[in-house]
Amino acid sequence: MDGFLGQALVFLIAGVIAVPIANRLGLGSVLGYLLAGIALSPILPAIGIDAETLLHFAEFGVVMMLFIIGLELSPKLLWQMRTRLLGLGGAQVIVTAALIALACLALGLEWRASIAVGLILSLSSTAIVLKTLEEKSLMKTEGGRASFAILLFQDVSVIPILALLPLLMVPGGFASEEVHSGTAISHLAGWMQGGIIIGAVAAVILAGRYAVRPLLRVIANTRLREMFTASALLIVIAISWLMSMVGLSPALGAFLAGVVLADSEFRHELESDIDPFKGLLLGLFFITVGAGVDFRVLASEPAVIAGIAAGLIALKIAVIFAIALAFKLPPTDRWLAALGLAQAGEFGFVLLAFATGNDVLSEVLATRLTLAITLSMLVTPLLFIAWQRFLRPRFQQHAPVEQREADTIDEEGVAIIAGLGRFGQIVQRMLTASGFSTVVLDHSAPQIELLKTFGVKAYYGDASRPELLHAAGLGKAKVVVVTLADVDKSIAIIDHVKKLHPETVVIARATDRVSNYRLCEAGADVVIRETFFSSLEAAGHALEALGISSDQAERMKARFREHDEAGLADLFEHWKDNPDVFRNQNYISRARSLTQTLGEVLSKDRLDHERGDDPVRRD
Repeated sequence: MDGFLGQALVFLIAGVIAVPIANRLGLGSVLGYLLAGIALSPILPAIGIDAETLLHFAEFGVVMMLFIIGLELSPKLLWQMRTRLLGLGGAQVIVTAALIALACLALGLEWRASIAVGLILSLSSTAIVLKTLEEKSLMKTEGGRASFAILLFQDVSVIPILALLPLLMVPGGFASEEVHSGTAISHLAGWMQGGIIIGAVAAVILAGRYAVRPLLRVIANTRLREMFTASALLIVIAISWLMSMVGLSPALGAFLAGVVLADSEFRHELESDIDPFKGLLLGLFFITVGAGVDFRVLASEPAVIAGIAAGLIALKIAVIFAIALAFKLPPTDRWLAALGLAQAGEFGFVLLAFATGNDVLSEVLATRLTLAITLSMLVTPLLFIAWQRFLRPRFQQHAPVEQREADTIDEEGVAIIAGLGRFGQIVQRMLTASGFSTVVLDHSAPQIELLKTFGVKAYYGDASRPELLHAAGLGKAKVVVVTLADVDKSIAIIDHVKKLHPETVVIARATDRVSNYRLCEAGADVVIRETFFSSLEAAGHALEALGISSDQAERMKARFREHDEAGLADLFEHWKDNPDVFRNQNYISRARSLTQTLGEVLSKDRLDHERGDDPVRRD
């Protein structure tokens, strides 16, 4: 397996085998990559691969990831996030670093080394946490946003930590250990190094603002996609090289460049060109982290290294949970942030190398900490799984049904609207603008308060409670519109309305076909699939873009709608026999038949129109 192709083949085989298996078991791709690395670690020396050297190359995936993150964050958005950045992020880094330093002092470590260890271990893994949050669709939760703010502050804090570490140098150094080469400016005086570092950061910002954009415009005018991809890679590599030369984190430089270019018209193009490289290199990075576990050292001191990793994880969970509690995050989101950020980060490897090179930490201690960081990263996917399978269901189950007492309803209307989300708002606006009185019930206090600022009146309460429906004037209402996403609550409302007032028209929102069937079965007079008409409208515009005339596109949309609604009623009869559509062979067979028939109908209609044999015009 000597040579590049053979080595690449080994890594690709490991990733292709391990990651699908891990995903299948619900472990996530990150743990799959880590386990692949562990499996490869015994054979890497035999095929001529040094895991530590490969790690430095693979860290470029982290650089690309932070560049893409920067592209998503304009300076204006960063300013809006300042409270969480400085509050959550600042408190986490300072408190965690201080407690770790105190623990090291209590264990007898020298005070300079204690501070260095505290700062290094206070950081978490941006690569693992953000990738896992994205895979599990948790980025938009309160816990996901809090985690992102903390990670962002940690990444920025790498600059002052790098500047501070040389000041913690042990007098006389560690004479028995090898001397590490410094950066291109390490031989200069401290004030000169500081000036050059500040100048390098300023150069990145100014170049991104005034040089890169004109360059990208020139490249874009060539209309050569490969040149734009090359330019995107050039930007990231050049910034990484410059940051490395002055002793800063390449990832931080890439992040700053991304922020500067976030308002550029080329933002989406840059992101799409960089993303494939980022994904591959991040996977390689996780594999190398797993492969970097030195089992000989681990076997010689298992209790010490495992103890460091376990203590670090426990301390971080406690600190982040307490800070999240102080910021009043909901319980499930507190645990998400605490468990998700409990590990040490990939920047720890860089900072440990920098600290040993500047005689701040000994090689022996750095080796132990490197293994502890790796173990904490390996445990992280398991902590996410524990949160997802045990903690989140528990808090959702025990969450209070209502945060406050239901409002007193002091008016009645000809229409009752249950739910004031995006769907319900449009219904309410249409009816009100047409002069009809409505009573709106919603179970989200923040949503009600928000809409009050726009003059929309709504009452807080669970619309599935019969007493609230009667207070809203159910006996006099001519129509009840149910727009809730919770199908079970929607069915409860429909059932109650139809039992007491069968003449009242009930219009219900369905999120998919199965919920459509369930609402029909409950007795709803009209069921609207929430995305059906907007999707149909989009399809019509797509047909026109493909050369179909506007009139013909409208007729094809009408034909599709008629066929789909008829088919929906037909399939409903088969669904009632067996609601498990995946095992209902009659349902599956009929659905396939309807799809084939639809294709034949629309194809014939299109051909008739092209030949001029238009049945509408002929009539």
